[in-house]
Amino acid sequence: MKRLFLIVLDSVGIGALPDAADFGDLGADTMRSVWNSGNLHIPNLVSMGIGNIAGLDYLGRTDSPSAAYGKCAEVSAGKDTTIGHWEIAGVISHKPLPTYPHGFPAEIIEAFGKATGRGILCNRTYSGTEVIKDYGEEHMRTGALIVYTSADSVFQIAAHEDIVPPETLYEYCRIARMLLCGEHGVGRVIARPFVGAAGKFVRTSNRRDFSLEPSGNTMLDDLKENGFDVISVGKINDIFAGRGITRAVVAHGNSESMEASEKLLHEDFTGLCFINLVDFDMKFGHRNDAAGYAKALSEFDAWLPSFISDMRDDDILVITADHGCDPGDQSTDHTREYTPLLVYGNKITPVSLGTRKTFADIAATAEEFFGINGDVRGNSFFSEIGGKT
Repeated sequence: MKRLFLIVLDSVGIGALPDAADFGDLGADTMRSVWNSGNLHIPNLVSMGIGNIAGLDYLGRTDSPSAAYGKCAEVSAGKDTTIGHWEIAGVISHKPLPTYPHGFPAEIIEAFGKATGRGILCNRTYSGTEVIKDYGEEHMRTGALIVYTSADSVFQIAAHEDIVPPETLYEYCRIARMLLCGEHGVGRVIARPFVGAAGKFVRTSNRRDFSLEPSGNTMLDDLKENGFDVISVGKINDIFAGRGITRAVVAHGNSESMEASEKLLHEDFTGLCFINLVDFDMKFGHRNDAAGYAKALSEFDAWLPSFISDMRDDDILVITADHGCDPGDQSTDHTREYTPLLVYGNKITPVSLGTRKTFADIAATAEEFFGINGDVRGNSFFSEIGGKT
């Protein structure tokens, strides 16, 4: 019974890629900023070998790492959640998804307003917490939807749950998803519900993402087609628009996702469990909260031993990330960075995996582990970690 648990630490980048300046991210380093906060305590990740990864010796090296370790470069033309996860799953995106630094074109906004029967507020690049502070009261008074974007390829719709119930907001997102195709095919349409009174608005956990389908074949597709289980935890199902998923486990935030993952560890299945831990990005990276980021990463580290102790003899755990979101820089946007790679299991040889040329090496490795000769990009490192199919 082969099982692979793939945990994506959303936005835990470990240093600027060589082309980071092309993305406005020269010198970006999420992990360094988190470390500099003085609040990071990750002895279990250090024991696995995270400090042995090139450029991370400040975290502390170990002479006897318990996991194989390395770092991954991103080949795709982007630095967002969608592009990053697709590449992890074996799809390299050479064309960037469209972004709208000056707001969406009038024809899109007018069509969306007509289809929903509601007015539209904002239509600018905005912080998610600031936009409800500045437009929330007008939204409650008029019922108009707050539409905004960011440096990422996203169309975000904020609405108060008393004015627009979440299920209605999701339907509006489906309308937007149908409108945003072709040249305006943004990576994600995101529902951003909030509650509270003027001056005290807060976003709720009822966020939901409506993504494009992957632009190519993924390891999820290959696994499903070959009869393996593909279980998603957290927003993975949304990121892949449900494609290639055999079971979607709903979980909001790191704590729920870690709890759900631990329960799945005790279930019998054969295949992939793909997990996203969103809080690093959503709650801390985008809010430039390095101390909060460090605390969340320390909490993940403290949870790891209980998960690892219950792994079965043939299980593999892969820990990585999808991009950076440096809480120490001036912007609140994602950053173009290398990502960590840790591979643990009772039958895994704890060697250095060096610098992988693409996130897609993870997909190629997963397919070799499951004995699949699928159509994904990347080069497998399965033999390097002592793997035998």
